[in-house]
Amino acid sequence: MGEALNGMKRTHYCGDVRESHIDTEVVLMGWVQKRRNLGSLIFVDLRDRTGICQVVFDTAVSEEAFEKASTVRGEYVLAIRGTVKKRESINPNIPTGMIEIFVSELKILCTSDVPPIHIDDQDEANERLRLKYRYLDLRKGKMQRNLMMRHQIASAARRFYDENGFIEVETPVLTKPTPEGARDYLVPSRVNPNKFYALPQSPQLFKQLLMVSGMDRYYQITKCFRDEDLRADRQPEFTQIDVEMSFVDEDDVIAINEKMLASVYSNVVGIDVKIPFQRLTYQEAMERYGSDKPDTRFGFELKKLNTAIENSEFKVFSGAIGNGGDVRAINVKGYADRFSRKDITNLETFCKTYGAKGLAWMKIQDNEIQSPIAKFLSEKELADIQTIVDAEPNDLILIVADQPDVVFDALGALRVELAKQLNLLDPKIYHFLWVTDFPLFEYDDEAKRYVAKHHPFTAPKDEDLEKLNSNPGACRAKAYDIVLNGYEIGGGSIRIHDSSVQERMFEALGFTEEEANEKFGFFIDAFKYGAPPHGGIAYGLDRMVMLAVGTDNIRDVIAFPKTQDAKCLMTNAPSVAEDQQLEELYLKLKPFEKQKGEING
Repeated sequence: MGEALNGMKRTHYCGDVRESHIDTEVVLMGWVQKRRNLGSLIFVDLRDRTGICQVVFDTAVSEEAFEKASTVRGEYVLAIRGTVKKRESINPNIPTGMIEIFVSELKILCTSDVPPIHIDDQDEANERLRLKYRYLDLRKGKMQRNLMMRHQIASAARRFYDENGFIEVETPVLTKPTPEGARDYLVPSRVNPNKFYALPQSPQLFKQLLMVSGMDRYYQITKCFRDEDLRADRQPEFTQIDVEMSFVDEDDVIAINEKMLASVYSNVVGIDVKIPFQRLTYQEAMERYGSDKPDTRFGFELKKLNTAIENSEFKVFSGAIGNGGDVRAINVKGYADRFSRKDITNLETFCKTYGAKGLAWMKIQDNEIQSPIAKFLSEKELADIQTIVDAEPNDLILIVADQPDVVFDALGALRVELAKQLNLLDPKIYHFLWVTDFPLFEYDDEAKRYVAKHHPFTAPKDEDLEKLNSNPGACRAKAYDIVLNGYEIGGGSIRIHDSSVQERMFEALGFTEEEANEKFGFFIDAFKYGAPPHGGIAYGLDRMVMLAVGTDNIRDVIAFPKTQDAKCLMTNAPSVAEDQQLEELYLKLKPFEKQKGEING
């Protein structure tokens, strides 16, 4: 049983004691990181969120404290009182390495079983074990630093928006199910039988209504929920920095948010951020990088080869063009000698996972072309290809011929994979850019209709308004994404504020007037009473922090995350509801047959 504090008050954090405190008495509290018993002396590394401090138990100072210390083990919780002394054996690797504390009083506040994971930054426990014992995992210094960085980024963003006239307003968590792109999490209402709330995918409708309300500038750091298949950098519940502004156009929203990002990343992450950021249209981003969230820290840009080989005898190329496709290449400039035939075969396998049928290649070595396809191409075609990709000795040219979407997906992913293999992705370099002029719609092959690329409230470009119903596929949006090192960290748009345009948008999306009123009636009504031009943006806070701390796992920056199958291994959520709870909600469960390969727990 642990001892009580009995009025003992902490004077310093473990990581804050320095040479300036020598010969003063301090009281520290924390966890035992390590204990070393040398017989006449016991050394303990005491840890809290600020770091580690070495404390010394010596019979010459206190026999009682020494006897107690002999029972101490890893992760015991201690309170010590002692005098700061200059350390004989200096440890230059920690900030407190110049001093140690000779203990005159020890209280063992709590004992500990042997932890199932090692509390150390180098611990290699598998992630499922880390998530099951998350409260132990969070004791690690790197995890605590991640959460501190998250706090600092959120605080810095709040300060910026506060100082620039934005008002933080909370919006509802229990709201109306609306079709916004992903599947809703539904919550049954006990007092309204057979009716359901939805957890918000975003505060989209409410923040626009706040603009109708005259709030002018709004922000909120808020939880959002999407019931969708998860990836490594997605969670079923995530945090947005949500922003909306009145009487603005795209340039206004972009300008204020560039200043916010520069302020946050300069002051918190410690990097020099230059504004304005680079801007690419969606079309340019796809043409050059094969992605609408391009990583521009390295080259390997896509080059279109259609003009060089559209009439080629090599039907793999000319046939793809004849079927409405493209032939594009990337030049892995200066690295041909790094790739064997086996390596290139592995790259081809990689491209096939993105739908490509194959990967053609050419090596330029000693001013000669080495390639299994060279014999199928004329000298002029080979020369034109080299000119288009700016080929030089020791270049490796990689080519995909297919439908445009497949070519973009395969080469866009391949250029990033190559950069990883060649160690070109420096985490200390931060490349921000805006991608603008997105398509307003994308075609859903399953539903056989157009759906909103962003959401149904995004305004079309003024010059494309006349195409809204006659040629929706050609409409561009007043939409913009902010991209950092190949990740979309935020996205937004100028919204539709004209009721007649909103009605045309619903019509283009296939909503009848009755369906639109059923889903969005309250929203449509609000716009009858005077809505200002408005627009905004939402940032993925989790992803921003992930990039700031240099991890590629979003779970490393969330205190209590879910697994990829949306489970919390620590609490065993989601769990089975009791029959009484289901009866109160007027719910009856259908028998469920576990799918083959489904994981328990």
